[in-house]
Amino acid sequence: MTLRLLEFLVAGNEASDLLPVRSAALLRAYGARRGFWTVLDEGPVERCLALLLELDDGEWTARHVVADAGVENGRTEDGEALAHHDGWVYVFGSHFGSKAGPLRPRRAFVARFREDDAATGPLRVHVVRNRFRLHRAVNDALVAAPLTPLPPGERVRARFIVETLARGTAREKSWVSRLAPDDLPLNVEAAAFTPAGTVLLGLRFPVTEAGEPILVEVTGVPGMFAAEPAWPSALGVYAVTGVTPSGELTGFRAISPTSDGGYAAVIGSIDALGKGSVLLDDHPGGGEVTSRHVRFRLSNGDVAAPGRHRLAGELVADLAPFHHVEGLAELDGRPFYVTDEDHRVALWVG
Repeated sequence: MTLRLLEFLVAGNEASDLLPVRSAALLRAYGARRGFWTVLDEGPVERCLALLLELDDGEWTARHVVADAGVENGRTEDGEALAHHDGWVYVFGSHFGSKAGPLRPRRAFVARFREDDAATGPLRVHVVRNRFRLHRAVNDALVAAPLTPLPPGERVRARFIVETLARGTAREKSWVSRLAPDDLPLNVEAAAFTPAGTVLLGLRFPVTEAGEPILVEVTGVPGMFAAEPAWPSALGVYAVTGVTPSGELTGFRAISPTSDGGYAAVIGSIDALGKGSVLLDDHPGGGEVTSRHVRFRLSNGDVAAPGRHRLAGELVADLAPFHHVEGLAELDGRPFYVTDEDHRVALWVG
């Protein structure tokens, strides 16, 4: 596959995820024929929203979006995944921590904004920090699922779970009740809503014991934004099979709905090499992994059939030598990818 590179400078930051713009009003406001949302991965979510736009004259440009999260300004970090639902764009935090741990409550958030509102003035972003409620729901679902997650390793457990519990207890944080010593640290990297209104969360970690990427289907995400929040619950856990090379570990990097009712995804390494990752200290087979573009389907188009926990994947493209593909979209029969580069945004057009 031949790819064309477009490079942008956006607040001196790198990009995570790639979500097509659906709002005609937003495209008109910028004089664009098409565009993508991306989220920059260093800083609070209201400072990390950007648009990559193909203007009406065919030129590409990047725009850093001015946004306001009200009382939650400055209280989040590490936005990773973007998804459309009912006129809203949702932003999911990683729910993880730094590469050496511990878990960081600021990363346990979901935010949303009306896409049309980005066409006029500062964008109002509604942030809900869930204080590890989603961590608890997903971990309970992983325990109940007939899949075996890869054990985290002693250093991972000590740095991410034991240390988080110790810090929270010392600071008398109420969220410690939502963590347990045998929990798995979660790294949410991808998200896509289903037609039924549930959301598929793609995990970079954990993976299955066989190294396969894991999806968790969650319901009730919009209810987090009600005046009296209702917290989401996990409906099921699924492994995507047949796309992980033998002996490697692959986690999700991106998920995007496709026009035929399925899903496209990028899978790749469970963490970056050379950055002090405790995950890779315990699981070195998850680092030297290049990215892959894959597809899969849920059995009924909306949700997986009861009792079905393994989804057959199909390889679309091996994206070697790329290790850090962070987002994808399939538009007009062409793939678009965004990669994690040092202090720049790189968009690759198929």
